Amino acid sequence: MAGKEDALRASGERSQWRKRLGGSAPRWGKFWLRIRRNWQLYVLLILPLAWLIIFRYAPMYGAQIAFRQYSPVFGIEGSPWVGLANFERFFNSPKFEPIIVNTLVLSFYSLIAGFPIPIILALSLNQVKMRLFRNSVQMITYAPHFISTVVIVGMLFQFLHPRVGFTAVLANALGVNAPNWMGDPGAFRHIFVWSGIWQEMGFGAIIYLAVLSTVDPALHEAAVVDGANRLQRIRYIDIPGLLPTAMVLLVLSTGRVLEVAFEKVYLMQSPLNLSVAEVINTYVYKVGLLSPILDFSYSTAIGLLKGIVGLLLLIAVNHAARRLTQNSVW
Repeated sequence: MAGKEDALRASGERSQWRKRLGGSAPRWGKFWLRIRRNWQLYVLLILPLAWLIIFRYAPMYGAQIAFRQYSPVFGIEGSPWVGLANFERFFNSPKFEPIIVNTLVLSFYSLIAGFPIPIILALSLNQVKMRLFRNSVQMITYAPHFISTVVIVGMLFQFLHPRVGFTAVLANALGVNAPNWMGDPGAFRHIFVWSGIWQEMGFGAIIYLAVLSTVDPALHEAAVVDGANRLQRIRYIDIPGLLPTAMVLLVLSTGRVLEVAFEKVYLMQSPLNLSVAEVINTYVYKVGLLSPILDFSYSTAIGLLKGIVGLLLLIAVNHAARRLTQNSVW
């Protein structure tokens, strides 16, 4: 009897404690119980969280350099506060418009031309029945992803060289003068975008092939019984299955619309094509690290502005995708 009384008393005390905390005690109790039961999984999260905090959140402290006239001698706190002066300087700069235009043109050109090609490649490979041919094509298209950017640009310079390149040999065979493709401002964007598509389309197709492997085969069998051909099955079965993943990747790609590949653009730049090849990333690098005055505040302000615009675009496109297709990142 004494044991039952003690148990009832303890139960009553716990219920009163829960009422005082407004029901928060059970939630915290379940939370810690879940951690104790799955502590190995939470230990695995320590390194990724540490990396995220050290390399992503801690550097945000230096973002205030954009609002100061930073000097390494005085440090961040000792540098004078100038407010939005660095942003106004960029907006009033004669380079503002061409840099923004070049960045947006390259980004949207890459997005519009490159986004559907991995989907088309994945849909095509998914219809191939010859396993050896499908695996061979997938390996050939995936292999360029492992080539470094420096090697890719070096290959472009060799292939498109006006005297010894492949295009020069072809032009000589046709009896015409070979153009200097890498120095032609009109050809720079096309070379940049389509070489990037060639390099990355195989890697992108793997994601969509993985999604297509989850489509129920019974849907295709039923469609075949109903007399649907391959194009109809792709349109009404495969594409709807790919749509959620495609929309998520599209939203994420739009959020990086101002993040044009720095290494490739910088390596492909020359005095002849600089009018269309100067983008935000290369301009920030030149202003912040290559200019004689090392204007850290000005370059930080441009980089911070780029990040803010990318975040706003990500939120807007995600909201539009959720409204139109019911698929979004969050």
